[in-house]
Amino acid sequence: MKVYKDYDDLPKIKLPKGQELFISDSTIRDGSQMPGIVMSKKQKLQIFEYLHQMGIEKLETFVFNPRDKEAAREMLNKGYEFPEVTGWARANPDDIDIVLEMDGIEETGILMSVSDSHIIDKMGLPSREAAEEKYLDSLQYAVDHGLRTRAHIEDMTRADNYGFVFPLIQKLIEIDPDCVIRICDTLGMGVPFDGVDEPYGIPTMVKYMKDEIGVKNIETHIHDDFGLGVANSLAGYWHGANWTSLTFLGIGERAGNTEIEKIMLFLNQRVEGFEKYNLEKVTEFARFMDKEMGIRVPRNKAVVGRNIFAHESGIHTAGVIKNPFTYEAYLPEIVGGKRQLLIGDSSGLEVLRHKVEETLNDLIGVRAKVLKRDPRLKAIQTDIQQLYDKELRISCISDEEVKGYVEKYFMFEPIVKSDTHEKIE
Repeated sequence: MKVYKDYDDLPKIKLPKGQELFISDSTIRDGSQMPGIVMSKKQKLQIFEYLHQMGIEKLETFVFNPRDKEAAREMLNKGYEFPEVTGWARANPDDIDIVLEMDGIEETGILMSVSDSHIIDKMGLPSREAAEEKYLDSLQYAVDHGLRTRAHIEDMTRADNYGFVFPLIQKLIEIDPDCVIRICDTLGMGVPFDGVDEPYGIPTMVKYMKDEIGVKNIETHIHDDFGLGVANSLAGYWHGANWTSLTFLGIGERAGNTEIEKIMLFLNQRVEGFEKYNLEKVTEFARFMDKEMGIRVPRNKAVVGRNIFAHESGIHTAGVIKNPFTYEAYLPEIVGGKRQLLIGDSSGLEVLRHKVEETLNDLIGVRAKVLKRDPRLKAIQTDIQQLYDKELRISCISDEEVKGYVEKYFMFEPIVKSDTHEKIE
C-alpha cells in the first residue's frame, strides 16, 4: 500500500526523452515591451543579478540604444558564467552589426516571421520566397561573423509549416547545425495536446523538427493569450525540446509570456533528478518587480503571491498546523516565502489557539500551552465573531488585535479595551 504523508513520499515524474533542459530568460527583452514598462539600467542589472542567483543559463537583451548597450556592458563586466548575455536582431546585416559591436556577446537571436500575415502585411515582402532569402542571408551573415545563432520563428502557430516553415528550418540548420530553432507561439494559438497537427500542435512541431529534420536545439517561446503558456512550454520539453524562453512573472506584450518561476518550480519539485535551479529568491524578486516597476502581483498568483501560504479557514489552518503537507504543495522556504496563519470569519478554534500561544510566548517569554477547551479561548472567538456578525467586519484580525485579546483574557484586562476597539461603558 502506498502512503503519501510527506513531500518525500510523492513520486516524481520522469522526463521521457531524458535530455538536459535549459532556460533562456527574456524579461529584459520581451518583458520590456510590456505597455507602460520602461526599464532603467539599474533595474536591468538587478534583474540580471536575480537571474544569476536563480541559475538561469541565458538572457537576451536589446542593444540598440545607448541605455541598452550600457546595461549589457555592465552585465558582461560582472564576469558571471550564467546567465550568458545574448543579443537580438531583426533579419538584416545592420542589426547584426550592432550586436557584433558589443564585445563579449557571442550569440544572437534573429527574428524570422513566417506567417503570411507577418510576411505580407507586416513586413511588406512580396512573397514567402523573399522572406526565406532574407532569413537565410541573415543567418549566414551572423555565422560568417562568428556568432552563435537562434532563429526566432515568429508566429509559427499560424503558419504553413509543412509547405514553408519546415523546409526553411532544414535550410537554416544546413547553415548552422547548432542553431537553436525557437518555436514562437506569438499569439498563444498553440496547444499542448499530442496528436494535434497543423498549425497548433506544439508536440507535433517539436517531434517533427527533432525526428524528421534533425534539429539539435529546439526552444519554445510561448505567449499566454489563451492561458496555455506553462502547459505548452512543458509540452515542448516533454517531446524533446531542450530550451524554453520565459519571462519573470510572465511579463510581456498583451497577455505576456510563460512565467519562468512556474517552470522552475515544476522542474525542481515535480521532475525526477532535476534540482539545478534555485528558487529561494523568487519571492523577493517578485516584490522588487512590484515595488520598483509597478508590476502588480495578484495575491493568489502561483509561486510568488502573498496568499499562497496564507491560511484562514478552520479546516485548512488546523491541517497545516498539524502537518504543512496537508494543504501546502511545497514548503514556503523553497521559494523564499513565509507561512501566514490568519484569523477571519471562517477560522476555527485551532488557529486561534495557535495564535494565542504564539502571542503569549512573545509577551511573557515562556512557551505556553493553551487547550482548545479553555473558556478564555472561546470568549475571544465569540468577540471576534461579533465583529463579523454585528459590525460587518470584512478584513482579517491583525496580530496586534490578537495581542489585545490575549492581554484582556489571559493577562490584565484594562489594556485591551482600546486595542480591540471595544466600547467602554
